[in-house]
Formats: sequence, structure tokens, C-alpha cells
Amino acid sequence: MPPRKISDAAPQISHVSPEAAIPGGELRIRGKGFAKAARPRVLLGENFAPIVVGSDSLVIARVPEDATGELMVASGPHVSLPAWQCDIGIALADGLHPVSSPAVDHSGQIFTTFSGSRGQSTPVSVYRIDPRDSGAQPFLSDIMNATGLAFHADGNLYVSSRHEGIVYQVSPRGEMSVYVEGMGVATGLAFDEDDNLYVGDRSGTIFKISRDRQIYVFATIEPSVAAYHLAFGPAGYLYVTGPTTSSYDCVHRISRDGEVEVFFRGLGRPQGLAFDIDDNLYVAASHAGRRGIVRLTPDREPSLFVSGPGMVGLAFTPSGAMAITTTNTLYRLDVGITGRPLY
Repeated sequence: MPPRKISDAAPQISHVSPEAAIPGGELRIRGKGFAKAARPRVLLGENFAPIVVGSDSLVIARVPEDATGELMVASGPHVSLPAWQCDIGIALADGLHPVSSPAVDHSGQIFTTFSGSRGQSTPVSVYRIDPRDSGAQPFLSDIMNATGLAFHADGNLYVSSRHEGIVYQVSPRGEMSVYVEGMGVATGLAFDEDDNLYVGDRSGTIFKISRDRQIYVFATIEPSVAAYHLAFGPAGYLYVTGPTTSSYDCVHRISRDGEVEVFFRGLGRPQGLAFDIDDNLYVAASHAGRRGIVRLTPDREPSLFVSGPGMVGLAFTPSGAMAITTTNTLYRLDVGITGRPLY
């Protein structure tokens, strides 16, 4: 059992950043007395966290597997109490291969992909995860390189195939049909309030598909080396990320008339994105050398909100949790944030 002794010599935590993390992420812990009695140790629940940097006033610790949110710093026989509460992600399913954000239906079921390398046929294309249970259940097969996911208000799921240039329409029972084709390297998907579907062709085009399936070129932007990720935000703007070869990439936003502007520049490999009801934008990206989920306020002020490696996307659930996809795992973070309605 870890030490629990309290005294005036005990370490004191004054601040921890970011607010949340998944295993492999790093927490910056500030305070005093961390190395007064001995080299500091960090506990998350009953698990010791590897120390990256350790001094008397700053400790950077890496979140281990199976960690919980009760954080303490120990030095010799002394430990900081009460525990500092952090939000630590819980793995709901692994062995996946998402390349974009998950999608969440009205009931809170989470959907994500096994996308595979380009041209790879995989046994399962899309998985369904009940956040109350662990593990993923096969939902769809026979989609080559399933990439972007989006729900419509009618309950149908839309899935893009970057290999085929097709967007599929899928009923709640898993019945699948072609919704639109000829979408190039089809990646990100999003619906606007008028039921128009937007499709990101990562070679440089954002298509707009009307309710009667008329196809328009909505906007053109710089091609992406990976994918376009789409989300609607305040005032009807469409927000787009698409990592390039630059380490100083941006989030674009596009007006209803198709005018493109830079909303924020300074992110490394920005990918999936989502808004909360207070118009904060969350992006899977790196900022100032730290990888995770970056929060951009309406005033475009950036901060790292979740720390962790390999993140490609996120979505909010009806319960206020954040569903995060990495390159192989789906996590749930109980952050208590209400997402902006998507449909």
C-alpha cells in the first residue's frame, strides 16, 4: 500500500494541467515540497506513475494503464492529501483502427471504425460500443476503408469510404445503401441545420450534397496528407481540419457562402474536432509540443484539455462524457461537458 502519512512536511499540490488525460498522457503537477524528504513519487489511485521530470516544485508524470483519477505526490513517508481529482480516460474497446472521430447516436451508443490501410479489406468496417459495457460489437462490414462517420436526425448513420469515394447510408438495423458516390478521397462528414451533407475530399474539395442529392463544390482548400475532419459551429460556419506536411497547421472555417478563412493557426497534425454548447472547440492535435485534445475558446485562446498520445478524434455523449479515439482504442472521459447538438 502507498504511504498515507500526513504532516507539515507533506508535499502540497497547487495546480495540475491539463484537466484530463488518457494512459500515456503527461500531467504537469505544480506545488511545493515534492522533493523535501526524498525523490518524488506520483500515485494515480494505487498505481505509481513514471516520472518524466521531478523537482521540488514541478513534477511531470506519465499516466499508467489502469490509473484512476485520485492523484497524490509522495516524498519519503509523506504524501499530499487530500488527493487531487483528475479525469482519467477509461478504455471501452481496443484492437480498433479509427482514422477520424467516433459518432454517437441519440441513445449514447458509440460507433467507430476499423479503417485499415488503403485498399485493405477488413472483416469489420464499423463497430458499435455501449459505453456502459466494455468491448466492441461488429456493426458493419464490406466497406473498404471506412473513414468518416456522421449521424442524421432521422437516426441513419452515414459512412464515407476514402478508397471508393462513396458515402453510405446505414439504418439503425445496419441496412446499408449507397447515398452518394464520386466524392474523391472521401473522408470527413457533417450535416448542417438544413439537412445538407458535407463531404471532405482530402485532395482539396469540400462537397455539399443537398437533400435531393444534388452535388455542389462548396469550397476548396489545401489538400491533406491524411483526411479532412468537419464540424459545424456557431453562426453556421463549417470548421475543417486537414493535416498537411506543416508542423504549424490551422483550423479553417467556411461561411454559408463558401468563403474560407483561417480560424486558428498553430496546431500540429490537427484531426477530429467537436464543439460544446458554450462554443468552445476541441481538436485532436498538438500544441506547444504537447499532444492530446486542444481546447480553443470562442476568443481563439488555446489550451491543452486532455493529454495523451495517438488521438485522432472525439465526440460528446448525451451523458456529458467525451469519447476519444486513438489509432487503436476508444476511451471514455467523464468530463461533464454538454456537446453542441449535431442534428
